[in-house]
Amino acid sequence: MGGDRLSRVRGRAPIGYEGHMAVLVALGAFLTTLAGGWTAHRVTDRRHLVLGLAGGLMLGVVGLELLPESLEAAGTEVHGVPAALLLFVAGFLLAHLVERLLAHRQAAHGAEERDGRTPEVGLTAAAAMVGHSAMDGVAIGAAFQVGGGMGAAVAVAVIAHDFADGFNTYTLTRVYGNARRRALAMLLADAAAPVAGAASTLFLTLPEPLLGGYLGLFGGALLYLAAAEILPEAHHEHAARTTLLCTVAGALFIWLVVGAAH
Repeated sequence: MGGDRLSRVRGRAPIGYEGHMAVLVALGAFLTTLAGGWTAHRVTDRRHLVLGLAGGLMLGVVGLELLPESLEAAGTEVHGVPAALLLFVAGFLLAHLVERLLAHRQAAHGAEERDGRTPEVGLTAAAAMVGHSAMDGVAIGAAFQVGGGMGAAVAVAVIAHDFADGFNTYTLTRVYGNARRRALAMLLADAAAPVAGAASTLFLTLPEPLLGGYLGLFGGALLYLAAAEILPEAHHEHAARTTLLCTVAGALFIWLVVGAAH
């Protein structure tokens, strides 16, 4: 959650109260992540609206949060291009490659895709969401190293958008044909990840360039899933105006969350 914030705490170890407060606050992210997944689970009769909202949330997270923060945190350039942008493109291509390879492997073994989608892709995408949530926990811990006020500000932003993370984790797992049991397992892992990430800052700090590169790579992969998979599926059978409005609402929600954090 922010190269500028992390740069201020790089190399400093958390001290007592602040470190433990980070873990306690991360429990709020645990609850909101579960709430987001529960919401996605309860509105299955309006699946096109769920997917439209998920696509908007993912687009907002990538364009308004992940990409700007990765550019700020990564810093360095490679042949005149910011490293974060190169990793962003690499993440997009990697997601496309993984999906095609999994689909090809499944077809080669005679297995049928569920509605043209491979469950492994959903699990891979959900696993990436879990990794992102762990980085959110690290961000909370790093901010608390600066002080309680900074930690609280970052925590509010993380907790608010972890609702979207839980929503997207459950939706991504289910939309690719995975059983509800697997979707719930990935949701629980995503909910626990911020707590684990915050706890890790009691013992170590994450180098800022590494965090920036990760955010860029993950942002590219997430954009591919939103643009090439989630949104087309949302409008496949229900090209309704309400679906489009849900997509716009998802992006606007992330805008409000990011704006409140700054």
